[in-house]
Amino acid sequence: MQAVDIVFWYWWMLAVGFLAIELLAPGFFFLWLAVSSFVVGLLMLFVPLISLEIQLMLFSVLSVLTVLGWRQFAGHRKTNVSDHPFLNQRGAQYIGRTFSLVTPIENGEGKIKVGDSLWLVRGPDCSQDCKVKVIGIKGTVFDVEICR
Repeated sequence: MQAVDIVFWYWWMLAVGFLAIELLAPGFFFLWLAVSSFVVGLLMLFVPLISLEIQLMLFSVLSVLTVLGWRQFAGHRKTNVSDHPFLNQRGAQYIGRTFSLVTPIENGEGKIKVGDSLWLVRGPDCSQDCKVKVIGIKGTVFDVEICR
């Protein structure tokens, strides 16, 4: 069996292939494989007599280190605190507030009026003149408790 000579540009072509995959399936995984194969290709450019086993080992170790390094770095980044934390969670902004029932809660379900819209509520049965406090939200239905 004949030994295969791997030259530097093979690794660079592999890096380009990984970058193409990263463009098709973004997620910052194949990017680090591309970086690793580029580094191995760069090393092969300067030291062309490295055996295939050493090249594969270097690629494997660099791939693991770059992926884990990125995950470590990305996991510790601070997220920006928004001045509108409930922008896309309209119902969450009403948790803790008290409203009057529009329809009584019967069989665990009723309605309240919030602004100019009606919201379904779930909670203990009570008459229409009760005030209820929103304690949670599931989908578009508020969980409420009776205010005493």
